[in-house]
Amino acid sequence: MKVAIVTGAARGIGLATTKQLLAKGWRVAMVDWDQAELNSTASDLSDVLPLHYDISQPVQAAQIIADTLASFGQVDALVNNAGIADFGPIEDTDFARWKAVMSINLDGTFLLSQAATDALKATKGAIVNIGSISGLRASTLRVAYGTSKAAVIHLTKQQAAELGEFGIRANCVCPGPVRTKLAMAVHTQEIIDAYHDAIPLNRYGSEDEIASVITFLCSREASYVTGQVIASDGGFESTGVGLPALRE
Repeated sequence: MKVAIVTGAARGIGLATTKQLLAKGWRVAMVDWDQAELNSTASDLSDVLPLHYDISQPVQAAQIIADTLASFGQVDALVNNAGIADFGPIEDTDFARWKAVMSINLDGTFLLSQAATDALKATKGAIVNIGSISGLRASTLRVAYGTSKAAVIHLTKQQAAELGEFGIRANCVCPGPVRTKLAMAVHTQEIIDAYHDAIPLNRYGSEDEIASVITFLCSREASYVTGQVIASDGGFESTGVGLPALRE
């Protein structure tokens, strides 16, 4: 039975990915820093190991791997999904705000991947990093978030280039607008309408749609896919700076 580590697993895309992997017969180490939410979510699932850790701390990142190996014996896939989105104007983004975003989105992804490398060598496993459309296209209010996700994209390519000789694959999934509870709580109808107009498929994506791409990249069906950046975004990235009005 294969084993995956999924970070940010208590909710959203991480939880959807966990459930899809479980349905495919995997066991999953669910990592999250929200202990109450993690324990509540994990209590309804079988074949999971809830791990309450902060991936931005080197010692805790290493402990995630140790705990997973102690309970499940191997690591076949690492899904670096945990992230924070702190949006604000560039002139209001002080160093503390910048570092808070980078510590999870970039540092945590790097640290956990490094800690998992030996275990992934043993299984010729997969790394799937979660980027963002904001790492592919600049946008307002996203200087820290977008830059962190652009760095994750390049980190993925470095991992693919250097770890391929050990049989480890590394790919990056970049979600576009996703209909999460958080997004729907903060997006006004005006914002929703604007996104629908700008996205060729004319809608937000779902957590399960993003998770389907992630689980594919974890699987042996993607055994010759590495170093790729896949925008699961309804075509949003493909339109570039194209104005919706010009496509009517």
